[in-house]
Amino acid sequence: MRALAGIHPTSDTTAIINTGDDTVLHGLSISPDVDTVTYTLAGAIDAERGWGLRDESWRAMDALHRYAELKPANSAAAPTWFNLGDKDLATHLYRTARRAEGASLTTVTAEIAAAWGLGQLLLPMSDEVVSTIVTLRDDGTEVPFQEYFVKLRHNVSVAGVRFAGVSEASLTSDARAALIGSDVIVIAPSNPLVSIAPIRALADVDGLLAARRESVVAISPIVGGVALKGPAGQMLLELGHEPTAIGVARLYAEIASTLVIDPVDEALVPAIEAAGMRAVVTPSVMSQVDVGPELARRTLAAARH
Repeated sequence: MRALAGIHPTSDTTAIINTGDDTVLHGLSISPDVDTVTYTLAGAIDAERGWGLRDESWRAMDALHRYAELKPANSAAAPTWFNLGDKDLATHLYRTARRAEGASLTTVTAEIAAAWGLGQLLLPMSDEVVSTIVTLRDDGTEVPFQEYFVKLRHNVSVAGVRFAGVSEASLTSDARAALIGSDVIVIAPSNPLVSIAPIRALADVDGLLAARRESVVAISPIVGGVALKGPAGQMLLELGHEPTAIGVARLYAEIASTLVIDPVDEALVPAIEAAGMRAVVTPSVMSQVDVGPELARRTLAAARH
């Protein structure tokens, strides 16, 4: 969305955001993906870490260690493995208080986006709780996604992923309207298995996308066999998928007509086409200022092919 903001009106752009990795810590409702999108679009993200706020301080977390060292062995109080910056805490405090008042996650997300001056419409995928649960290969233990990703530093092998509560949850009405009425749908270069799949797991989502497949374009999160960010490549391999743009194409072929890939993967074009998707080759690693706008242009143009 940051790339799209440079070439397309923000008021005409909607993001449907994964909430499968939402969690509750210290009694606070935390929505990591929603907050990362919000802070990124607001130009406030800590670009080096890729999450949280720029110029953050950590005095509350530092002080928490005083209690963490003394808590009983069976207590869940004072967890210090998940860092929350002092300024970032304000977002979670506000979200938690509004949810306690009965406001939906959709409503609260809109309020937070407005507080940051965003023109884009940010929509959580569901107002019901859906939790991404990861099965560890070593002993079959199931852990919430944040424990796998942050506490274990995604340095363990994965045997499976499931989305607890997804059968009871539903796509929000606003998100459904966006999937039906938008001119173009772009599947961002996020992890297909734990960032995109929770959204797809909601009833009717794949059907809605498949019905308008020609106007759905995906951007590969795997470039040169390496994930742009996080454990996507590792998870693809461990769960039986090819950790390349070809593997991504096989996952998306039923719901998207086109896959945008980086020039380093140009040799994979025939295999991507054999998997059932058109391939558009353009720089996709936004390490230089001019890459983002051109990537956005080529992506939108691909949907109008």
